Amino acid sequence: MEVYCTRPGCHRPHNYFADLDDKATLKTIQQKFCTTCGMPLILAGRYIPQKLLGRGGFGAAFLASDRYTPTMRQCVVKQFQPVGNLSSHQLQLAHDLFEREALVLEQIGHEHKQIPDLYAFFPITVPSLRAGWEDQFFYLVQEYIQGKTLEEILNEEGKFSEAEALEVLRSILPVLQFVHDKGVIHRDIKPSNIMRHSNGKFYLLDFGAVKQVANAAAGAPSSTGIYSMGFAPPEQMSGSKVFPSTDLYALAVTIVSMLTGVTEITSLIDAYSNQWQWRSQANVSPQLGDVVDKMLLSAANQRFQSAEEVWNALDARSPSPPPTSSSVQPQPQPQPQPQPIQPATPKTALSKKPAVAPFSTLEMLTGAAFSGFEAGLIAIALYSPLKSPLPTLVIGAVILGGLIVAQSRRWLEKSDLLIIPAITFGLIFFLPILRGGFSIPQVLIISVAAGLVTVALTSLFRLIYKLLSLIL
Repeated sequence: MEVYCTRPGCHRPHNYFADLDDKATLKTIQQKFCTTCGMPLILAGRYIPQKLLGRGGFGAAFLASDRYTPTMRQCVVKQFQPVGNLSSHQLQLAHDLFEREALVLEQIGHEHKQIPDLYAFFPITVPSLRAGWEDQFFYLVQEYIQGKTLEEILNEEGKFSEAEALEVLRSILPVLQFVHDKGVIHRDIKPSNIMRHSNGKFYLLDFGAVKQVANAAAGAPSSTGIYSMGFAPPEQMSGSKVFPSTDLYALAVTIVSMLTGVTEITSLIDAYSNQWQWRSQANVSPQLGDVVDKMLLSAANQRFQSAEEVWNALDARSPSPPPTSSSVQPQPQPQPQPQPIQPATPKTALSKKPAVAPFSTLEMLTGAAFSGFEAGLIAIALYSPLKSPLPTLVIGAVILGGLIVAQSRRWLEKSDLLIIPAITFGLIFFLPILRGGFSIPQVLIISVAAGLVTVALTSLFRLIYKLLSLIL
């Protein structure tokens, strides 16, 4: 029998033991050790890793067999393996996420047939490869789902038809409704975390980034910064509070990736408007397109607020078409658990203009540079004729405040941020009364310095906000 070593960095993890081919020996032997690094191979005395399934995030996953079951039941063993140079806080966060996955699977895995069951969660302490040291590893054992993820299906078979994508959507929505009703937000829904079993049933995987909300002291929780780029909505990427609609956004991006076949999903976001532009690359009905677009709105309160609302919107706009083709096999449509919901949003709301799109870090720093540079020019232009600090400060603050509000509402952006300072500088250059005793080089130095200070302060406050979001 081949046994796979789970020690991170083992140079030859494949081990073969002929005596384990005998079932009697396999059931009674105490332990086997890696012939390369000496790592104990039979985990918790019963789980025998045989194949590496993948690495990523904070762990590695192995296909294993449980020797204490009559059929040597296959299972998935996940090992906590943080990568990179993590700080003590980041390491503790990663460990908490791993342990939280075990806790959530224990609480809800056995209650829903589309969530893997938890079998075990345990630590193992072993001698380190460094003399005199010990290493501690944490393992989670869960149900093995034999099938393919949506990402694998997409790579092998290409984009999905509307009927196929709709079947996935209708299969996962009841799972999300169940999860959210339990006070849990998944926060990492994407094609690689949805698996189609060989029997056609869809499973929601990888609860390592879940967020418990049932016992939150002050409303919805804040994000820990764990997300998949392109699938996370603005509130999650900014480290703000997350909601059930956060998961619905990620599910909508998953559906978009299936319908378009686009793997670099962020390429479907228009850089100028910061809005999703995906329908031209998908063969989709207006009814389903409208529902998905509402799930993709930037503002969390403008999306559907529950999975059941999405389900009802799908029913209200068009009955579920029968599944066809090969990517998704037919299966009975699950019925959502009846829950009290708010009145469904009228269809006209689907065309409602979304809230102002969130600013990227580059846009934020560019705006800060503009505000600082313009503040320097305004201060010089006002102080020269007024000759008094207080009126200069008051009038300058009002003008600068108006410019900042205009930026926040995107009335000013891109070329405006160059044109306005150019006009202000031109007035100072051609009207000596506006620069007083300052020379043109001094005007530039003061304005550039003000812009740099504003960028530095903005970056500092942004960093402090991120750190507080991680801590709180």
